[in-house]
Amino acid sequence: MAGMTTFNLRTLKIRSGEQFQDGREIKLVPLELGGQRYLPVPETLPAELTITRASTGTVFELGFHVRLHGPCFRCLDDAVLDLPISAQEYQATAPDGDEELRTPYLDNDRLDLSAWAHDALALELPDKILCRADCAGLCTVCGKNLNAEPHEHDEHESDPRWAALAELKDRL
Repeated sequence: MAGMTTFNLRTLKIRSGEQFQDGREIKLVPLELGGQRYLPVPETLPAELTITRASTGTVFELGFHVRLHGPCFRCLDDAVLDLPISAQEYQATAPDGDEELRTPYLDNDRLDLSAWAHDALALELPDKILCRADCAGLCTVCGKNLNAEPHEHDEHESDPRWAALAELKDRL
Protein backbone atom coordinates (compact mmCIF):
# COMPACT_ATOMS: atom_id res chain seq x y z
CA MET A 1 0.00 0.00 0.00
CA ALA A 2 1.32 3.43 -0.88
CA GLY A 3 2.21 5.69 2.01
CA MET A 4 2.46 2.83 4.47
CA THR A 5 5.08 3.07 7.18
CA THR A 6 7.97 0.61 7.10
CA PHE A 7 11.25 0.40 8.94
CA ASN A 8 14.39 -0.79 7.15
CA LEU A 9 16.31 -3.16 9.44
CA ARG A 10 19.39 -2.88 7.25
CA THR A 11 19.93 0.61 8.69
CA LEU A 12 20.04 -0.89 12.17
CA LYS A 13 23.49 -1.49 13.62
CA ILE A 14 22.93 -3.31 16.90
CA ARG A 15 24.58 -6.44 18.23
CA SER A 16 23.26 -9.19 20.46
CA GLY A 17 22.25 -7.81 23.85
CA GLU A 18 21.77 -4.28 22.49
CA GLN A 19 18.57 -2.33 22.13
CA PHE A 20 17.37 0.30 19.70
CA GLN A 21 14.57 2.68 20.62
CA ASP A 22 13.03 5.34 18.46
CA GLY A 23 9.89 7.37 17.99
CA ARG A 24 8.19 6.79 14.63
CA GLU A 25 5.24 8.31 12.87
CA ILE A 26 2.93 5.51 11.76
CA LYS A 27 0.20 5.82 9.16
CA LEU A 28 -2.93 3.83 10.00
CA VAL A 29 -5.75 2.89 7.64
CA PRO A 30 -9.43 2.86 8.67
CA LEU A 31 -10.69 -0.33 10.30
CA GLU A 32 -13.77 -2.27 9.24
CA LEU A 33 -15.82 -3.76 12.05
CA GLY A 34 -19.29 -5.22 11.64
CA GLY A 35 -19.61 -3.57 8.23
CA GLN A 36 -18.81 -0.12 9.66
CA ARG A 37 -15.71 2.02 9.15
CA TYR A 38 -13.72 3.37 12.08
CA LEU A 39 -11.21 6.12 11.42
CA PRO A 40 -8.03 6.59 13.41
CA VAL A 41 -7.65 10.27 14.39
CA PRO A 42 -5.11 11.45 13.49
CA GLU A 43 -4.36 8.84 10.81
CA THR A 44 -0.63 9.39 11.29
CA LEU A 45 0.32 9.02 14.93
CA PRO A 46 3.47 8.85 17.03
CA ALA A 47 4.61 5.41 18.12
CA GLU A 48 7.51 4.05 20.13
CA LEU A 49 9.51 1.31 18.40
CA THR A 50 11.90 -0.83 20.42
CA ILE A 51 14.10 -3.47 18.86
CA THR A 52 16.11 -5.81 21.09
CA ARG A 53 18.70 -8.17 19.63
CA ALA A 54 19.30 -11.46 21.35
CA SER A 55 21.53 -14.31 20.25
CA THR A 56 18.53 -16.38 19.19
CA GLY A 57 16.60 -13.63 17.45
CA THR A 58 15.11 -10.17 17.59
CA VAL A 59 12.25 -8.85 19.72
CA PHE A 60 10.18 -6.01 18.25
CA GLU A 61 7.95 -3.88 20.47
CA LEU A 62 5.51 -1.23 19.31
CA GLY A 63 3.57 1.11 21.56
CA PHE A 64 1.10 3.83 20.62
CA HIS A 65 -2.14 5.47 21.64
CA VAL A 66 -5.02 5.74 19.19
CA ARG A 67 -8.46 7.36 19.06
CA LEU A 68 -10.95 5.66 16.77
CA HIS A 69 -14.01 7.51 15.49
CA GLY A 70 -17.02 5.74 14.01
CA PRO A 71 -20.68 4.81 14.50
CA CYS A 72 -21.97 3.41 17.79
CA PHE A 73 -22.91 -0.25 17.42
CA ARG A 74 -26.37 0.35 18.95
CA CYS A 75 -27.56 3.85 18.02
CA LEU A 76 -25.23 4.71 15.08
CA ASP A 77 -24.31 8.07 16.65
CA ASP A 78 -20.66 9.05 16.82
CA ALA A 79 -18.54 6.89 19.08
CA VAL A 80 -14.94 7.51 20.09
CA LEU A 81 -12.69 4.78 21.38
CA ASP A 82 -9.43 5.58 23.19
CA LEU A 83 -6.99 2.69 23.12
CA PRO A 84 -3.43 2.31 24.38
CA ILE A 85 -1.72 -0.34 22.22
CA SER A 86 1.31 -2.39 23.18
CA ALA A 87 2.39 -5.10 20.74
CA GLN A 88 5.29 -7.52 20.58
CA GLU A 89 6.71 -9.63 17.76
CA TYR A 90 9.62 -12.04 17.56
CA GLN A 91 11.87 -13.05 14.69
CA ALA A 92 14.28 -15.93 15.26
CA THR A 93 17.73 -15.68 13.73
CA ALA A 94 17.15 -19.10 12.14
CA PRO A 95 13.39 -19.78 12.08
CA ASP A 96 13.81 -23.00 10.00
CA GLY A 97 10.29 -22.83 8.59
CA ASP A 98 8.68 -22.60 12.05
CA GLU A 99 5.88 -20.02 11.77
CA GLU A 100 5.95 -19.39 15.53
CA LEU A 101 9.51 -18.12 15.24
CA ARG A 102 8.91 -15.50 12.58
CA THR A 103 6.87 -12.34 12.37
CA PRO A 104 4.57 -11.86 9.36
CA TYR A 105 5.42 -8.13 9.34
CA LEU A 106 9.01 -8.62 8.27
CA ASP A 107 9.81 -8.94 4.57
CA ASN A 108 13.27 -8.50 3.04
CA ASP A 109 14.54 -6.71 6.17
CA ARG A 110 11.62 -4.28 6.03
CA LEU A 111 9.34 -4.19 9.06
CA ASP A 112 5.80 -3.18 8.05
CA LEU A 113 4.83 -0.92 10.95
CA SER A 114 1.46 0.08 9.46
CA ALA A 115 0.21 -3.50 9.00
CA TRP A 116 1.51 -4.46 12.44
CA ALA A 117 -0.11 -1.44 14.11
CA HIS A 118 -3.39 -2.12 12.25
CA ASP A 119 -3.51 -5.77 13.39
CA ALA A 120 -2.47 -4.92 16.96
CA LEU A 121 -5.28 -2.36 17.08
CA ALA A 122 -7.82 -4.82 15.63
CA LEU A 123 -6.94 -7.32 18.38
CA GLU A 124 -7.62 -4.73 21.09
CA LEU A 125 -11.06 -3.72 19.82
CA PRO A 126 -14.06 -4.55 21.98
CA ASP A 127 -16.84 -6.72 20.49
CA LYS A 128 -19.02 -3.66 20.18
CA ILE A 129 -17.93 -0.04 19.87
CA LEU A 130 -20.47 2.05 21.82
CA CYS A 131 -20.96 5.80 22.22
CA ARG A 132 -21.32 5.04 25.95
CA ALA A 133 -21.56 1.87 28.00
CA ASP A 134 -25.29 2.28 28.72
CA CYS A 135 -26.33 3.27 25.18
CA ALA A 136 -30.06 2.48 24.82
CA GLY A 137 -29.84 2.02 21.04
CA LEU A 138 -32.62 2.55 18.52
CA CYS A 139 -36.30 1.80 19.05
CA THR A 140 -37.16 -1.47 17.30
CA VAL A 141 -40.65 -0.18 16.49
CA CYS A 142 -40.07 3.35 15.16
CA GLY A 143 -36.30 3.57 14.82
CA LYS A 144 -35.87 6.68 16.99
CA ASN A 145 -32.77 7.06 19.15
CA LEU A 146 -33.76 5.94 22.66
CA ASN A 147 -30.94 7.99 24.23
CA ALA A 148 -32.44 11.21 22.89
CA GLU A 149 -36.11 10.20 23.20
CA PRO A 150 -36.69 7.45 25.75
CA HIS A 151 -40.17 6.04 25.08
CA GLU A 152 -42.21 2.86 24.87
CA HIS A 153 -44.88 1.72 22.45
CA ASP A 154 -48.18 0.10 23.31
CA GLU A 155 -47.45 -3.52 22.41
CA HIS A 156 -50.87 -4.58 21.10
CA GLU A 157 -51.26 -1.47 18.93
CA SER A 158 -47.90 -1.69 17.24
CA ASP A 159 -47.56 -5.42 16.65
CA PRO A 160 -50.15 -6.90 14.26
CA ARG A 161 -49.22 -10.43 15.35
CA TRP A 162 -51.14 -9.87 18.60
CA ALA A 163 -54.31 -8.62 16.88
CA ALA A 164 -56.08 -12.02 16.77
CA LEU A 165 -55.21 -12.67 20.39
CA ALA A 166 -56.48 -9.24 21.44
CA GLU A 167 -59.79 -9.89 19.62
CA LEU A 168 -60.16 -13.23 21.39
CA LYS A 169 -59.49 -11.55 24.75
CA ASP A 170 -62.18 -8.91 24.05
CA ARG A 171 -64.73 -11.64 23.20
CA LEU A 172 -64.13 -13.64 26.38
